Amino acid sequence: MCLIEVFLPLSYNDGKKIERSKFVDLEENLISNFGGVTVYARSPAFGSYDDGEQRQRDEIVVVEVMTEKFDREWWLKLREELERSFEQKEILIRFSSISQL
Repeated sequence: MCLIEVFLPLSYNDGKKIERSKFVDLEENLISNFGGVTVYARSPAFGSYDDGEQRQRDEIVVVEVMTEKFDREWWLKLREELERSFEQKEILIRFSSISQL
């Protein structure tokens, strides 16, 4: 069993809030493909990173899916789509092998 986590910013780099419809579209896509999704929208969740010039900080949500196997190509394609849609240099997606009790 695999756990896939997608870390998404709540705002574009210019500070403008990302439209709710983008999150709904992703949620619908993941439900259609995997049967369910969990969205962690606790506030204030944030991610910080150094972009080489200065420290950046994003308010984020984490979207999580469990599936029997990890299709690397499918998730790479989704990451590219999300990077374009959310106007981000990089979207973090990670997966872990897990055991379900």
